[in-house]
Amino acid sequence: MKIFDIFSAGIFRNNPTFKLVLGLCPTLAVTTSLENAIGMGLAATFVLTCSNLLVSLLRKWIPDAVHIPCYIVIVATFVTVTDLAMKAYMPALSESLGIFIPLIVVNCIILGRAEAFASKNGPVLSVADGLGTGAGFTLALSAVAAVREIAGNGSLTFWGGEGVEEIFGDAAVTMAILPAGGFVVLGLLLALINHLGALAAARRGGPAPLPPNLDCRHCTLCGAGR
Repeated sequence: MKIFDIFSAGIFRNNPTFKLVLGLCPTLAVTTSLENAIGMGLAATFVLTCSNLLVSLLRKWIPDAVHIPCYIVIVATFVTVTDLAMKAYMPALSESLGIFIPLIVVNCIILGRAEAFASKNGPVLSVADGLGTGAGFTLALSAVAAVREIAGNGSLTFWGGEGVEEIFGDAAVTMAILPAGGFVVLGLLLALINHLGALAAARRGGPAPLPPNLDCRHCTLCGAGR
């Protein structure tokens, strides 16, 4: 049960994008199509899960004085593997995602989970945490991308060019796939999620959940949130 709770927390309660508001750079940059969002999410999930596993296995041998550099080296290793594999087997997707695959190395979600969870827990729980957080990140990217692509292009591309065309015909809103549209769509989705959370709390007879304090002292990644 604990493994499932840790996995589900990364998707719902501690979703990195919709709850913790982390990883916004790739969220806004690559979500012009659903295919890009899925590719980025899967790449981040692979790196997150593998780095969590290795950090957990080596946690007793990594000196405290150099633990952050060690985590970066571990993450960079798996990012390099991911980047080279995508260039070899999915060149079109790799070109579309561009610099944002190498930038996974400094993604605060990856380093945050290594520091806050994998360095303090065993490999099984760390893998569950990596898979859950990665799945939550992928779902968030996909939700933003689906809204932007449908509204901006009037289409939805799932994978390898397969998808649905002419959903809205000529009624597409081009701004949705522009940089400003990413901020607007993300803001609307955050507002919707917060509203649904308030409604759910009201049905339970409790107060609406307060937004997190977005500074380092209150970061839920480094606290005792799990």
